[in-house]
Amino acid sequence: MKKTLALPEDILMQIEKPERYIGHEVNAVIKENSEDMIRFAMCFPDVYEIGMSHLGIQILYDMFNKEPDVWCERVYSPWPDLEAVMRERHIPLFALESQDPVKIFDFLGITIQFEMCYTNILQVLELSGIPLRSEDRTAEDPFVIGGGPCTYNPEPLAPFFDMFYIGEGEVSYPALLDLYRKWKNSSAPREEFLREAANVPGIYVPSLYSCTYAEDGTLSSFYPTVSGIPETIEKQAVTDLNKAIYPEKPVIPYLQATQDRVVLEIMRGCIRGCRFCQAGMIYRPLRQKSISRLKELAYRMLMETGYDEISLSSLSSSDYSHLEELLDYLIDVCSEKKINISLPSLRIDAFSLDVMSKVQDVKKSSLTFAPEAGTQRMRDVINKGLTEDDILHGCREAFRGGWNKVKLYFMLGLPFETEEDIRGIAHLCQRVAEEYYEIPKENRNGKISINASSSFFVPKPFTPFQWASMNTEEEFLDKARIVKEEVRSQLNQKSIRYTYHHAGISILEGVLARGDRRVADVIETVYRNGARFDAWSEYFDLEKWHDAFETCGIDPYFYTKRERDVTELLPWDFIRCGVTKQFLIREWERARSGVVTPNCREQCSGCGCAALGGGICHARED
Repeated sequence: MKKTLALPEDILMQIEKPERYIGHEVNAVIKENSEDMIRFAMCFPDVYEIGMSHLGIQILYDMFNKEPDVWCERVYSPWPDLEAVMRERHIPLFALESQDPVKIFDFLGITIQFEMCYTNILQVLELSGIPLRSEDRTAEDPFVIGGGPCTYNPEPLAPFFDMFYIGEGEVSYPALLDLYRKWKNSSAPREEFLREAANVPGIYVPSLYSCTYAEDGTLSSFYPTVSGIPETIEKQAVTDLNKAIYPEKPVIPYLQATQDRVVLEIMRGCIRGCRFCQAGMIYRPLRQKSISRLKELAYRMLMETGYDEISLSSLSSSDYSHLEELLDYLIDVCSEKKINISLPSLRIDAFSLDVMSKVQDVKKSSLTFAPEAGTQRMRDVINKGLTEDDILHGCREAFRGGWNKVKLYFMLGLPFETEEDIRGIAHLCQRVAEEYYEIPKENRNGKISINASSSFFVPKPFTPFQWASMNTEEEFLDKARIVKEEVRSQLNQKSIRYTYHHAGISILEGVLARGDRRVADVIETVYRNGARFDAWSEYFDLEKWHDAFETCGIDPYFYTKRERDVTELLPWDFIRCGVTKQFLIREWERARSGVVTPNCREQCSGCGCAALGGGICHARED
């Protein structure tokens, strides 16, 4: 198919990284358009390099394009330089493969991975010529559907979306597309399709639900406004990953993406139950791919892409039952071709010198561990399941294996945190350094380098900490200063570098994570005042958000600082994600007492995910 670029040459020559916008990369899918074709624009609302690193879009892109009458294309947020030109020259946002305007598509699917991309979602809608609010759309507009982890509280974005998909897209999208085929060939109004879509498992149509608020501002009711649609939305989960579609020929970006490598998903879900971690709850139960399937996928993807690195994707790679056998296979395939093997998400207690030695011959880089807290008491509160001996032993084994660079991730502002816990971050870094210098000098690999960083705790829906109070920006910064000063007082302080995240961004993330529909007005107001790319420090403007809250009469601390009672109706309580509210309450109380809950392989904690079928809840993994 002959391609005409949506952007004229003079524009491409004046903007940064024009490769972001021209499409037709290796393995991109090009189809002949026809009247019967369902056009699906799949959007990641951030810049190309970030969006091209997202595995979920690659999976859905592959799944949709296997359907002969579906053409799925990609679209990303234009960088500010191009946005300005598009507005000036009245150029509509376009999909990469066909370069056609998004406005003419049947669906605009938006993956929502991070709260700070919400203003970019409105950017994508406006540049596409699609009304921001679903109530203003007509038959000339695509259906806008959202997916991803942020849809587990979709309410702050509810007015902007026609539908949300709750769960894993491989399950219910075929049924939704079948429904659309029938509707498209009828003369039924747009609203009729949405009413029928509301009965597809996992589909939430926010315009068909309403809510009321109590005098104190809390949610008092949430209910469907039409008969015949469900009161609760059930998460959709793949039960057998071996049978699930996986892209053997992923699209290869023109630019170096954030994760520019083959990504091999080895399992979904997590057995650990960290109480702050939303992913560990909403992606339950643990489901593994068989070793034979992984070997087949790894070989095909390396052959089809030419990448020089392969990364194992999961929430906790160490928990994959056949990790050693998989690594043995990958070493055989990769060593001859000098392909690097990346092992993210390794738990420090499961890390062994044997595993490290298998990958160090290909490439040696810094190791990353996440103790999350500086004291054992705090690690028990968050159910991290790590002892200090585990941490130090893992570092010791790494140092003996030749590593001398370690990244340590911590969190500040956790529930029930004390100053001793805060200072403990510096003390733990010091003890890690001491482990290194206990190795005889002739066996060391230069000086130790410890990069410690702390993020700020944000309570997320469907975690045991969803009821917790959140620190203010000033409290976060005070705690970070305590850590920094304590690091400077350590014997090995020159070997320890400490950094921390942007506290203002964390506060906003907290508002958007636990907000209700009233927050939508704030998002639209701040967007119209110029907010874009809020996750990027060079574009983030906290004052614009403060002004928007004031304009809309919304108190952000109502959503952040206030601790909820477990009896309060939460904006996301209409969603059933597998883990039950009773389980989360139980874990909240166990956190208060500092009681550890065993992982799923040691003992079933009765979280409720057995009802989803498949995975560790029902059978041993392959």
